[in-house]
Formats: sequence, C-alpha cells, structure tokens
Amino acid sequence: MAGVDEIEVVVAHSERTTLRVGNVFLKIDADQTRTDVEVEAMAMAPIPTPEVLWRKPPVLALAALPGTALGRLGEPSTASPAAWAAAGAAVRALHDAPLPPWPGRNVDTLTSRLDDECDWLTTNGVLPADLVTRNREVAEAALRPWTPVFTHGDLQISHVFVDGDEITGVLDWSEAAQGDALFDLAILTLGHEEHLSDVIAGYGADVDRDVIRGWWSLRSLLASRWLIEHGFDPSSAGCEFDVLKSRM
Repeated sequence: MAGVDEIEVVVAHSERTTLRVGNVFLKIDADQTRTDVEVEAMAMAPIPTPEVLWRKPPVLALAALPGTALGRLGEPSTASPAAWAAAGAAVRALHDAPLPPWPGRNVDTLTSRLDDECDWLTTNGVLPADLVTRNREVAEAALRPWTPVFTHGDLQISHVFVDGDEITGVLDWSEAAQGDALFDLAILTLGHEEHLSDVIAGYGADVDRDVIRGWWSLRSLLASRWLIEHGFDPSSAGCEFDVLKSRM
C-alpha cells in the first residue's frame, strides 16, 4: 500500500467502519463474530468474493473487486438488464449451495421485532400511522414458513459488483446465514422494482412476488430506526421511506 495518496471512508458508524486504501479495503468491526461469519461465508460461497489478504482483529483486509457496483439505493442503476439477470443467476447458485452451519432469523423473532419497530415509528411520529399499518399488512406475506437456503443476508445492490454483464464479486458477508431465498431477492431489488423481472429471469425459478413485496416493507420498517440512529437518512429520495410509501 506504499504510495497511496488518500484514504477513503466507505462507511462509518458506531458498530463498523470500512476504509479503502488503494486497492485494499480495511474493515474494522466491534463484533468479531460478524467477521468470523464473513470470512467463513466467503470461503463457502460458490460465487466470486473478495480475496482475504490478512486478518488482525479487529481489522480484516480484503482486496478490491474489479468492476463497479450494480447500483445504489436511491439512485437509478446504469447496469444492463443482462447484468441484473447475472446477479439473479449468482443468487441462485448461492441458494443451491450447501447450508452454512449457523442458523438465521426465524418468523417469531422477526414478528416480535416488526411489532416493536412499528410501534416506535408511530409513537415517535416518524411516519404516519396509516403508512406504517399498511406496510405492516404487506409485510405479513413474508412472515411464513420457508425452506432455508444459504443466504447472503444483506444483498444490497451496492454489494454486487459487475463488469459489463458479468458478476465480478459480492461483498459484505457478515449477515450470511440460513434464511429465506426471497429475502435475498427482495434486498437486491429494494428500491429498484423495475429490475425485479430481470433478476427473476436470471434466478431461473418461479417466485412469489407478493412475498418479495412483503420483504420490501418488512425490511424497510425494521431498518428505519437503526438507520436514523446511526446517521443515515431513510427519507432520502428512493430510499426506505419511499419504498414504504410506494405500498400505498
């Protein structure tokens, strides 16, 4: 890393900071169990992931991926339909892989958290009660039994890198676990509903779009308080609050 002109802060909050130094990403995490999961999940995943250069807790050093992110939440994606389909195919390969040995979230826990977050959003006047109630109803579609698969767990489009129409790698595996396949598809297309058909075409299987819409609402309701408390703005154009409003 000699001769680096600057250090880029990629993301920073009280739980985790990621820096870019040249072609190396340095991830500093307060909870090393998340880093344990990330390293093991990348080793297990059947799709391209960043190379682990070294680990000296609390720092994990990863090589930068070639290409550019599939997009950003709140911004139009310039990636081609073929690139979105390739992302769907990569997700299918992950879901067809052997399960990781650690469990993920369950319906009862999610339901309890959802009730708490909805109450916080309405009690504190963050969102109108009718908006929260409507999205709580939509979210019910996701709260059903599922057959667990190997999920990434935080498959935001900014975590999927492409070069042209090809996937070059997927970042940020600290939330990987056994989970619902449609959750990954929902997070990948959150705020980019216009690309859902491309992703499903690449995924190559029938999916219940009502469940995906349920996950869009559920994830946006669950994430809003955390985003606000950690210095992010879910009311930005195209982000979580707009996702919730679109269900009205």
